[in-house]
Order: sequence, then C-alpha cells, then structure tokens
Amino acid sequence: MKLRRGALRAALALVLLPLLTPAGAVEPISLGLAIAGAAASALTGFISYPRLYCYFRECCLHQHDQRAAAALQENLDKKLFGQHLVSKVVVKAVRGFLNNTNAKKPLALSLHGWTGTGKNFVSKIVAESIYKRGLQSKYVHQFVATLHFPHAHSINLYKDQLQSWIRGNVSICPRSLFIFDEMDKMHAGLIDSIKPFLDYYELLDGVSYRQAIFIFLSNAGAEKITEVALDFWRNGRTREDIQLTHIQNALSVSVFNNKNSGFWHSTLIDRNLIDYFIPFLPLEYRHVKMCVRVEIESRGYTVDEDIVSRIADEMTYFPREERIYSDKGCKTVDAKLDYYYDF
Repeated sequence: MKLRRGALRAALALVLLPLLTPAGAVEPISLGLAIAGAAASALTGFISYPRLYCYFRECCLHQHDQRAAAALQENLDKKLFGQHLVSKVVVKAVRGFLNNTNAKKPLALSLHGWTGTGKNFVSKIVAESIYKRGLQSKYVHQFVATLHFPHAHSINLYKDQLQSWIRGNVSICPRSLFIFDEMDKMHAGLIDSIKPFLDYYELLDGVSYRQAIFIFLSNAGAEKITEVALDFWRNGRTREDIQLTHIQNALSVSVFNNKNSGFWHSTLIDRNLIDYFIPFLPLEYRHVKMCVRVEIESRGYTVDEDIVSRIADEMTYFPREERIYSDKGCKTVDAKLDYYYDF
C-alpha cells in the first residue's frame, strides 16, 4: 500500500513539475536523468488511476456516461427554448446510447430547421456533455460543407479524405463525435461515403464504429416543419401538442427528395441508418425574448425588460399576415445586444 501511494505521489509530482517550474530553470536532459528512475517506478502506479490521469489529460469519453446524460438534460432545460421535441428526443437518444454497452450501430441524429432555431447550439451542448472541452476536444470533429467540401469536381477526393479521417479518429477513440454542418449545402452523394461506418457491422478492418456519434445539421425540411407548426396554430392547438410522430416521417421524406440537400436520395436514409430526424420548430416572439434575457445575464448585466422587448420587436416575423415566427430565430440576438450595451 505504501509503495502504491509512493508511486502515485511520484507520478503526481511528475505531472505537476512542468507547471510549477519556471520555464528554462532546469536543463531538459538533466531533468530527464534526475527523474527517469522515479518516472519508471511511478508509471505503473499512475496509470492504475485512470480518473486521476484524465484529470490532467483529456481522455476518450471524459465524462462517465450517466454524468454526461445528466449534464445534457440540465443544459437543454436551462438554455434551449421553444424546442420541447428536441429536448425530449435528444436526451433520450443520447442517454440510451451512452448507457448501452452493446450498441449494434453508431448513433446518428439529423437536426433540421430554420437558421437560429438552435441546431448548432444543441450539437455544442451534446459535445460539452460528453467532453469537458466540448467542441475544442480532440475527440469532437466538425465538418462544414462550404468550408471543407467546397468543390463539386473534387467529390471523389473528399470521399477518400472523409473515410480516412473517420477511420483514423475512431481507431484512436471509439466514442468520437462527428458533426456535419450545412448538410443542405453538401454535394449530393458525398455523405454516402460514410455509410459503412453507420451500418450494423461489428468490425470494419478491425475497427468498431458502434460507439461513435454522428450529428447532421441542415436547413432542409424547415418548410415541412413550419407547415405542421402553422397547421397546429391555425387549429387552436399549442406547439407543445406537436409530437415527433406528427413530423418525423414527412420530414425524412422531404429531406430525401430535396435535390438541394446533401441527403438527396441518400443511402443513409434509404437504409434507415439515421436513427432520429429531429425537427426544430420556428421560434415565436416569446422565445426570442427568452434568448435575449439569457444572453444579457450571460454578460453579467441586469435584465432590462424594455431592452428585451425592443430587441424582440426589431426582429422580422412570418408569415406576413400572422407574424408568428422569427425568420432568424435567435441568431442575431447577440449582435443586437452590442448596440444597446456599451461593452
């Protein structure tokens, strides 16, 4: 017992030494000779404490599965407005997947809706719930269609690069998270190159992809989502009455047949490899005000309801007659606040 504690203390000192020693105070080679013996004897004891090691170094699946699911629930409840379907489905899907020790395939979520309704925000929260560094984690990988895959004539090259990138990163960390933004701007056929990784294979060339998570973000299908929401509103029903069954099938068909979508006639949809098509409802005036309040508080200011109302009033709403939904959701709230506060 004393030996293990001694090894642990030596390993801890080894980790902390670079943080406590002024830069250049010890010549690296001399330092290496001085602590080589201690490092060798401490290493075994140190790696026997994975939680301690992960305190100092980011590890694959940094947060315990149950803690990750709890953090996801808490953050969505506090920070996401007007999206009861999103909160319910995302939490259940992610929690169930993280707690499943024998998943048959990776988790694939496709988030759809107008700009500013919270798609990027939710993908950020999912990343933060699993990895402490969130989107900055080396195990979280973002792809933006117009940035990473801009040229239609290079689609075959992109397919090869995308496959290599996913294969390499899942080999390092089985619980890798991949986020594909602007799916509505991606060249049709490109995303099908990752089909083998989302399928029900136990191993592909010795690598299992069953613990990975794939999230797709797209504006495609937003018209269908608005159509359903408006129909409920015009019939005197609340948005909270909308259930996933009212939209999901129509949404997947709409995206599949949209020639301007990266999912156009995609095998990912045709083979039912997308687990959930999650609709983000257009945001109403009251939701915009909620966004404004939270943003003001996040900047450390006292909420001024006059400013909240003025910013919400400055937004444009649709349809033209009813003016129910913000055409930019909460996307421009941050910029508008800069006008009212002297930062």
